[in-house]
Amino acid sequence: MALKATIYKAELQIADLDRNHYGTYNLTLARHPSETDERMMVRLLAFALHAEEGLACGKGLCVDDEPDLWLRDLTGDILCWIDVGQPDEKWVRKACGRARKVVVLSYGRAADIWWQGVRDKLARQERLTVLNIAPEAAPALAALTARGMRLQFTIQDGQVWVTDGERSVHIEPVALHGGV
Repeated sequence: MALKATIYKAELQIADLDRNHYGTYNLTLARHPSETDERMMVRLLAFALHAEEGLACGKGLCVDDEPDLWLRDLTGDILCWIDVGQPDEKWVRKACGRARKVVVLSYGRAADIWWQGVRDKLARQERLTVLNIAPEAAPALAALTARGMRLQFTIQDGQVWVTDGERSVHIEPVALHGGV
């Protein structure tokens, strides 16, 4: 018997002073059995960093040709493709051909090794932005995981503060390629 996804509910209150974007988003997340709390929470971070009306979760781990998050216009064109982790450089190049903007949010101890391996292959991708968060950030975010979450994200000067009301995490994404 196949394992089923675990469902999480998240209310995100986002104050993005860098983009002058403020909003509350109620999300239902399906965490794939092979997905960790760290990865799921980094997906929430990616959502908060790019939040806008219409940003939606893709099938992610289940389907190779869909991102973790994406923004599509009314015609179905992909405006923004967002992947979390260390995707294969061939998929990143393919995404750059399909979307107007592609963002990869890398994390974890292997992120530096991944970037060293793909940096030269992705150097000419003008639509691509690669952000990295410090290795200790994902476990700190994972500590905020709950089946029902109320998280507040404050984004200012490229820094992110996340709190659940009791605990808080500070994250400073670093741009490895492209702009933020």
